[in-house]
Amino acid sequence: MKEHLYNYILGIADNSLILGQRMGELCGHGPSLETDIACTNISLDLFGQVRSYFQYAAKLAGDGRTEDDIAMLRKEREYVNVLLAEQPNTNFAYTIGRQFLFDIYHLLYLTELQKSKDLTLSAIAKKCIKEVSYHVRFSSDWVKRLGDGTEESKQKMQEAVDDLWVYTDELFHQTEADKVMITEEVGVDVTKLKEEYYTRVSEILEEAGLNIPESKWFQKGGKQGIHTEHLGYLLADLQYMQRTYPNMEW
Repeated sequence: MKEHLYNYILGIADNSLILGQRMGELCGHGPSLETDIACTNISLDLFGQVRSYFQYAAKLAGDGRTEDDIAMLRKEREYVNVLLAEQPNTNFAYTIGRQFLFDIYHLLYLTELQKSKDLTLSAIAKKCIKEVSYHVRFSSDWVKRLGDGTEESKQKMQEAVDDLWVYTDELFHQTEADKVMITEEVGVDVTKLKEEYYTRVSEILEEAGLNIPESKWFQKGGKQGIHTEHLGYLLADLQYMQRTYPNMEW
């Protein structure tokens, strides 16, 4: 039970960890000062959530590892984030598209996680949901602004949605830890979120004047530790200080 709960927590937290790192890359590179600060704050929100999850995971592990060890010192195949979270900041439209497609899922997920019989996970979800509600508003508004903006912004936003769409179905795949935690009434049955997710996403895309991708072919593997080439480069940056200066403390 404890091992499955530990793995279940990694499945939640790794998404926010990797996406937080991606958003953090934009610090100082946003299209405007206000947007730059907003993206940085979203990154900080996600890292704050990750810290709560990994503190709990470290307590469950009981082997002397800290939250920092779990976050920074695993190998690439030991990360179980969805492939969507690790996709690069190709341009601002891709950044917004990736954030939007994850945010809608994240809010639906946390809404259900609040009902968990695990009081720690329930408390984390209740704390995080206000932040993620803002993330949804931010990314949704930008999807509409870009989709309903200039011809160029519309084209770039459509290209981003089309390219990132293939990573969305993996959000609703169940791992072994997921199945055990659902049985224990601790975890969220993500398969039940799928219909509402695509309904909400489609409504925003239609409002933005964007086409809903028709592709039925999807990428998967992240939840099993099989990642795109992008994750290795991301981890090289994320883990640099911890690996260069082992046991470093602030």
